[in-house]
Amino acid sequence: MDQHDYPLPAPVRGVPQLVAAPQGRRSGPAVRCSGVTRGASGACRSLRLTPGPGRRQAGAMITEGTPASGPRDERVDPHLGTIVHVVGSRQARPNLPSSGCPFCPGGLEAPDPYDVRWFRNRWPAMPGDRCEVVLYTSEHEATFWSLGVPGVRKVIDLWAERSIELGRRDDVEFVLVFENRGPEVGATIAHPHGQIYAYDHVPERPRRIFAAGWQPDPNPGDRAVAACGGWQAYVPHAPTYPVALTLAPRERVPNLAALTEQGRDDLAGLLVDVFERLDTLHGRALPYMMWLMQAPTGGEWVEPWFQIEIVSPWRSAGVPRFIAAAEVACGEFFNPVIPEVLAEQLRGLAP
Repeated sequence: MDQHDYPLPAPVRGVPQLVAAPQGRRSGPAVRCSGVTRGASGACRSLRLTPGPGRRQAGAMITEGTPASGPRDERVDPHLGTIVHVVGSRQARPNLPSSGCPFCPGGLEAPDPYDVRWFRNRWPAMPGDRCEVVLYTSEHEATFWSLGVPGVRKVIDLWAERSIELGRRDDVEFVLVFENRGPEVGATIAHPHGQIYAYDHVPERPRRIFAAGWQPDPNPGDRAVAACGGWQAYVPHAPTYPVALTLAPRERVPNLAALTEQGRDDLAGLLVDVFERLDTLHGRALPYMMWLMQAPTGGEWVEPWFQIEIVSPWRSAGVPRFIAAAEVACGEFFNPVIPEVLAEQLRGLAP
């Protein structure tokens, strides 16, 4: 269930690294709205250039301990500012289940029948009950797209419910919903599932995205892949990974909680569509990573635009594209797959 980490591009030279200005904590979710509206409550945000709530200073180290999670050792590289969570307790976790699937009904984490289910991670990467697992279905052999729109809608609703609940906490600034599918990207259990991490700060990459005022490409042209109602999917202009998709609503919305009922249905339809295309691309199940970039739950930010990113390390069937030394060293990447060609291939695989 581990997140498979790849290096991220370094900050752009000359661009200030903006962070959230601290404000009073809210007792509810970051945004509540009955529709997809620009300028929804809590959406107009301001930025500042100094460290915000939960932000680590370079060279800092925090050590905590709880019986459940073991010691917490969070370090910051004094030169690059990179945050590293040293979690020695996770070395003791099993890589694969010893017998049976713990996520199937009757298993360790699912003693009763269920449609969707969440529980706290037994091997958390962060302390304080801030790491959760979300089970998409009780069917072990299912894929995300085989759940159909009704099944995926249940997953979306649970994502939203947990995002709201975690976002209410005073020690949470950013909620990340994500999934790793396949051992190639670090998944240790094949049963369809994802995870949620609730950070006590806004991590570097999301902060840079929000500070830059990210918006979806209004005209992706030959990089467009699919659309469903108010949602679109396209290959980004400069993807780091050989397979990469961005999913975004056509109208600005900050997070899952702010989506209308129709917006959630449209998102479910698009997820079913694109995941079926991805599994058809190479004629076998594609290993992938997916994450939901929702608005921070604390501080004040420029009005964000919710997006979902899906990437895969495969450059062809069963052939991974490794991030190599020059890329790690310099933060510049060499992608062997032409984005427009990938989009054309995916468009031709309409379900």
